[in-house]
Amino acid sequence: MLLDPAFFAAMVPAVILMGLSKGGFAGLGLLALPLMALVVSPVQAAAIMLPLLISQDVVTVWSYRREFDRRILATLLPGALIGILAGYLLAAKVSDAAVGLAVGMISIGFAMRNLLGLAGAQAKVRRAGFGAGTLWGAICGFTSMIAHAGGPPFQIYVMPQRLPPAVFVGTGAIFFAMINLIKVGPYIALGQFSAQNLTASLALLPVAVAATFAGVWLVRRVPAERFYTIIYWLLLAVGAKLVFDGIRGLHLIS
Repeated sequence: MLLDPAFFAAMVPAVILMGLSKGGFAGLGLLALPLMALVVSPVQAAAIMLPLLISQDVVTVWSYRREFDRRILATLLPGALIGILAGYLLAAKVSDAAVGLAVGMISIGFAMRNLLGLAGAQAKVRRAGFGAGTLWGAICGFTSMIAHAGGPPFQIYVMPQRLPPAVFVGTGAIFFAMINLIKVGPYIALGQFSAQNLTASLALLPVAVAATFAGVWLVRRVPAERFYTIIYWLLLAVGAKLVFDGIRGLHLIS
């Protein structure tokens, strides 16, 4: 039953994780949906989450409105639209578990490569390119529609460009705000914006907004090198979670 103590015991920590993720510590948000799924179905959890994500997008886009990279957005968005469309059309045919497993394995490999120094301490900073941007944008859009896992592909593409933390977060904020707005149409078509789900979203809204402001405050006070180290560790943890869920979802383990 929505709005009972068990509901809030799972949903409030999940919304706090989402807020910190939106505020800048990307990756934490992927841990929110499994928490929500403890008390409601994954589909209902995603429906409750979407209005909260949009409200958090307002906070982050406003907070970083002058700190984002236009070229990265231009390289990612065309591919993201293709990926979202593909995800919508193939949603019934593609396994969430298989997508999560693939994204998780890529994320672990990327994070470990950097944490172990295999990328080179003085690795050349990459520049946003339309070829790679279209590819990773499509992966972001597709995984966001299928498995709510658009964050790791975004990080893999953007992190080698070594943006200042605020620009990194601001670029992601604008990118995912656009993606979330595009998702509204499919959710309406699926009838997921019921009065019950919207009531739950409204009840959790103050926590969502407060947690997002907390994330923004923290990001602006963490040195750049430490920020990227934290993001690599979060990416590793989230990748491991995606791999575990993917293996379990494909019934490779009991």
